[in-house]
Amino acid sequence: MNLKKLSMTIASALLPLAAMAGNGVELEHLGVDNTLLRVTGEGRYLILPVQENVDDARINVIVDNQIVKTFYARLAKSKTDYTVPFDLTPYRGHKVEMLIETPQGRSSVREAKGDVCWKTIGVSDTFDTTNREKYRPAYHHTPLYGWMNDPNGMFYKDGKWHLYYQHNPYGSKWQNMTWGHSVSSDLVNWEHLPLAIEPDGLGSIFSGSCVLDPENTVGYGNDAVIAMYTSAAKSQIQSLAGSRDGGMTFKKYDGNPVITLESEARDPNMFWNPDTKEWTLVLAHALDHEMLIFTSPDMKKWTLQSAFGKGLGAQEGVWECPDLFELPVEGSGKSKWVLICNINPGGPFGGSAAQYFVGDFDGRTFTADTGRDGKVPTKWMDYGKDHYATVSWSDAPDDRRVVIGWMSNWEYAADVPTMQFRSANTLPRELGLFKGADGETYLASKPAAELSALRGKLMVDAGRTQLGATPVDFTLSPESEGLCEIVTDFDARKNSKVTFTLSNAAGEKVVMTYDAAARTMSMDRTAAGVSDFSGNFPAVTVAPTRENNGRVSLRIFVDRSSVELFGNDGRFVMTNLVFPNAPYLDLSVSATDGGARLNSLKIYSIKH
Repeated sequence: MNLKKLSMTIASALLPLAAMAGNGVELEHLGVDNTLLRVTGEGRYLILPVQENVDDARINVIVDNQIVKTFYARLAKSKTDYTVPFDLTPYRGHKVEMLIETPQGRSSVREAKGDVCWKTIGVSDTFDTTNREKYRPAYHHTPLYGWMNDPNGMFYKDGKWHLYYQHNPYGSKWQNMTWGHSVSSDLVNWEHLPLAIEPDGLGSIFSGSCVLDPENTVGYGNDAVIAMYTSAAKSQIQSLAGSRDGGMTFKKYDGNPVITLESEARDPNMFWNPDTKEWTLVLAHALDHEMLIFTSPDMKKWTLQSAFGKGLGAQEGVWECPDLFELPVEGSGKSKWVLICNINPGGPFGGSAAQYFVGDFDGRTFTADTGRDGKVPTKWMDYGKDHYATVSWSDAPDDRRVVIGWMSNWEYAADVPTMQFRSANTLPRELGLFKGADGETYLASKPAAELSALRGKLMVDAGRTQLGATPVDFTLSPESEGLCEIVTDFDARKNSKVTFTLSNAAGEKVVMTYDAAARTMSMDRTAAGVSDFSGNFPAVTVAPTRENNGRVSLRIFVDRSSVELFGNDGRFVMTNLVFPNAPYLDLSVSATDGGARLNSLKIYSIKH
């Protein structure tokens, strides 16, 4: 992501906290845990001070004596970790009050009045989005502020890639699930747009999908953008909304919900099936570890056609965020269907991950292929710890299947060492199918073609080099900040191990090793930097390379807090977060047990 654009949508200066004390608000403390706030001043935002280690306050927004919104924020008690804005512009010209319940265990009203938040809360015309985080990625999509998890609702229209995401606008922990919205013309630079779909009386807005409706089958007009999402309160139900302005704003369907079940289900993902001339929807039957397939002529009345998944694949955790699509199989002249099934927990290295199934779909039922043993194999899209909720853009140009994931893991997502924001997306990836040496069909996931535009200066250009136990060292200039793309090709002998080590002056390192005998690639981040926030973070992840000749090519993308490795044109992939205390400016390459030959190695700086 281009950080220079981070503050373009929201104004770029925040009044000093001391100047905001009492600015534009009146407070009446009604008890030890109940405060009435009246907005008396003019301004675009009410600035809320947040302290992450306290409980959520419940905030009822009252406009002209009617509750119009309820949200939750961890209002600061003893210190302010950061601030978040509440947008007052929809209520201009009206009386605005907030009834705030703050369950902080106070002994008296006098003690409650001493909370830091009451001294610093206030109205402002501006909110500062300037990056203050050491680990904010330079070229991955992140929210301007607040929490982010699953990408959802992605579609392509009029030259723009629209990305919605699960977002908490009022803090950097999970809460207040809302669809945030960003848009890009090149999958590299992202413009942040206003919130797209906000919670309502049916619940929070969980994940879902968007499609274009060129024939007005839903009733919002030709070429309307149609969204389906999970409304989540005590139960999870599926709702519909439409947009006539290209996805900027949505009008919710008056007849919501459009799908209800007696058990937990979420994350609807739909597409138009030209063969059956109807809409197909896949819904995660989360706790039953299966996907449900529905059809509809108009997205309002849905018919359940089949279920897939009971007893198949990884079954340890809940099933979430499905996606179903058809892809050609490389070099075969045939095509197969792919069903993505994100799961948490139960990933290959703990926590959340994205599994997939390859098979056939007849418009009603998905049937997975079996392996040589007659069983449906478990397959993973990515063999790192930090690749989840991966789904694709609908209506992508040139029949491309482009996906993006959430670059984190539910084991520690809320505890990573950032506060202004939490979580980034993976780099966009383009999918294809190929036949492995074992005869099975696998999913390849390579960097989207647009990412080549990230390449800046060619900092290292090494030709053919024999590798041995003594490392061959390459150094990046400090001006690069460690941000780079490494492109390399090597030949390994039968029993050799080829190791690429990224390191810094503090001795922190990421060790990536190809094992020719095992046909695997591993990534070791146990000494990569800061990891004390979670015992689940230090890890060694291992991917099968699905080749049998020792010839390997790699593209490795290094950002401020991540390493993404793509092998053999995406036939094996690993995504892992890292939090080094200083940038990795050194790369060493070595080989053991028989040696190997480095055919080429190029290191590009990253434009940002």
